[in-house]
Amino acid sequence: MASIRLAVPETARVDEIVEVKALIRHPMESGHRRGSRGEVIPRDIITRFECRYAGALVFAGDFHPGIAANPLITFHVRATRSGDLEFTWTDQHGESWSESATLTVT
Repeated sequence: MASIRLAVPETARVDEIVEVKALIRHPMESGHRRGSRGEVIPRDIITRFECRYAGALVFAGDFHPGIAANPLITFHVRATRSGDLEFTWTDQHGESWSESATLTVT
């Protein structure tokens, strides 16, 4: 159901601050809206986002019903060593989606 897009530089210099962007396509239904026939559209939200760099948690966030559909997250990371950035989104039912990108530090 969800698809992921990442914007992570392939390379960086040691101690360079790099911008990271992560987008997940997800409807993020709050449970407060009604359909065309007046029926309540059930709540369906992502509740947690985490990013790990070389195994260490570098960014995390909890989402609530007010977050827009297809949330885009932008943050910065200091490039200390080569390694993978692992991105994980988890929804209210415990289902999760993951994607990774490699950052090579020179």
